[in-house]
Amino acid sequence: MAIDLSLIDKLLADYKKPEDIIGENGLLKQLTKALLERAMQAEMTDHLGYGKHDQAGNNSGNSRNGKTTKALKGDFGELPLETPRDRNGTFEPKIIAKGQTRFTGFDDKIVSMYARGMSTREITGHLEEIYGVEVSPALISNVTEAVMEEVKTWQGRPLDAVYPIVYLDALVVKIRDAGHVRNRAIYVAIGVNMKGNKEVLGLWTNEAEGAKFWLQVLTDMKNRGVADIFIACVDGLTGFPKAIETVFPQAQVQLCIVHQVRASLNYVSWKQRKAVSVNDDAVEAVIHKGQQIRE
Repeated sequence: MAIDLSLIDKLLADYKKPEDIIGENGLLKQLTKALLERAMQAEMTDHLGYGKHDQAGNNSGNSRNGKTTKALKGDFGELPLETPRDRNGTFEPKIIAKGQTRFTGFDDKIVSMYARGMSTREITGHLEEIYGVEVSPALISNVTEAVMEEVKTWQGRPLDAVYPIVYLDALVVKIRDAGHVRNRAIYVAIGVNMKGNKEVLGLWTNEAEGAKFWLQVLTDMKNRGVADIFIACVDGLTGFPKAIETVFPQAQVQLCIVHQVRASLNYVSWKQRKAVSVNDDAVEAVIHKGQQIRE
């Protein structure tokens, strides 16, 4: 829906400084409050089936019953908000849910900072400094724990019985562990389902990449419902094909072409690498030659 630009001009007519727009009591905050409250009033009208001044339409036995004030925390501090109530107590607004005290996305900021290795007290100080929002370490712990429960549910969800292609690889990332930042391997499994869509089957973490842990990953996938994989695309990790064969004996193991090209370019001089890497015939020849040398 297009916004009437003349309306914006009228709103900005009396505002001269940035603080008048984005400050503590600026236009943005006032508009947010007005729009949220109007939206909840519209939801109430839809819930009751009649307008605020259309009492003749009230055949449901329910009616408006004042408002409840609560503080909503967001990017520009604390926002006092009036939520309409109905007499039967059945109204549940969707734009700002019952019990919601923070804007959508606020929890995401907490989790994002937590994932970057900040402690709960560091996050508390950061939120207060940047957003002017006071939150307790206990709240941050509750948010991260709630997210972890969702992660565990996602990690253990049932998978399809058959995947035509599954890509298996590990990434090395820095993770805070017991107060120290260490390198750890994140095992990633991406499957192409029977509809041709990619989906992340799971993420696992270990100190380093190894075929033994990949065997645990594949076993976990099988326990979650995967009966067969047509093609498993992997790198050249020693023992990896054997681990796949142990769990999925009919799967065909295909070495990743990117890994093959990177490994094969080790047999090409620096001056020729660019020309070889953009020439399909040359790449195929180098890969073949590299395989012969390994054999």
